[in-house]
Amino acid sequence: MARRVADPEFGHRAPGGTPPPAKLARLAQGQLEDVLSACARVLRPIVRLALSRGVKHAHLDEVLRRLLIDEARRMWQGRGVEPNISQLSITTGLHRKAVTSMVRDEIEQLPSSEASAPARTVTRWLHICTDDPSCRKLPISADAQTPSFESVAHEASHGNVHHRAVLDELLRLGMVRESDGFVELKAEGFVPAQDMRSMLAFLGDNTRDHLMAAVSNTLGEQAAFLERSVFAKGIAAEDCERIHGLVRARWSALHHELSGELTKAFTEAPTSASSRMRVGIYAYYEDGASQANPEAPDPPRGRRP
Repeated sequence: MARRVADPEFGHRAPGGTPPPAKLARLAQGQLEDVLSACARVLRPIVRLALSRGVKHAHLDEVLRRLLIDEARRMWQGRGVEPNISQLSITTGLHRKAVTSMVRDEIEQLPSSEASAPARTVTRWLHICTDDPSCRKLPISADAQTPSFESVAHEASHGNVHHRAVLDELLRLGMVRESDGFVELKAEGFVPAQDMRSMLAFLGDNTRDHLMAAVSNTLGEQAAFLERSVFAKGIAAEDCERIHGLVRARWSALHHELSGELTKAFTEAPTSASSRMRVGIYAYYEDGASQANPEAPDPPRGRRP
């Protein structure tokens, strides 16, 4: 029979004397500076965004406290325990009163960027346009044998959202142009640049999943996700722009293929299916010394798988 030992931080016993995640983290204090350094690099662009929008320390402090409590709860639940206030307080280092206040006080969330009918409609429309460029301009309504915006929106939303509501939202976002019973697609992707709230939702969702893949790979929680990049320093600005154009072109082709595969998977999935998947790509360049983290040494040329 496995020996069970008490763990003061988690308040219960672990089988076989294996310390739980929080215990391991406490034993690895020698890595504290490295972990904080990595966190600082990740947070720097977030701080830049926050300051540009007038966000102050108190606002960010509240967000961090909420995240600490939420992730601590997830850690406990992963071990089959629904934590109480005291357990959350010990795990996060926050005072019991602060934990109690935040557990009971829910805040409004940004809209999800993952499943909106307008986003799915634009994605489906672009997929059709790749096969037939003339479909960038469609009649709003038409018979069953003729492609129309109504048929695209109906297919993308499974008929759950009226096509006029989808069209009105795309018009508001400046992604389409309507005239004489026709609607023309202006966007090359669902990027709602005229709606700051939607753009912030995309920033949060896309960056979160990119970092979730990187963090999972770092912690070795499961099989490694694809998360790689290439890097060069000391090249001409015009070459950065040229390579950026190359990446955009390659992504356009890959986006078309992935869109078809994900659409097929969604259409054929059983009603019980609950998994989600996000695939992305990014490119960033700047002239001169790095402004993202000027005090840090140059990163290695390449990333782990």
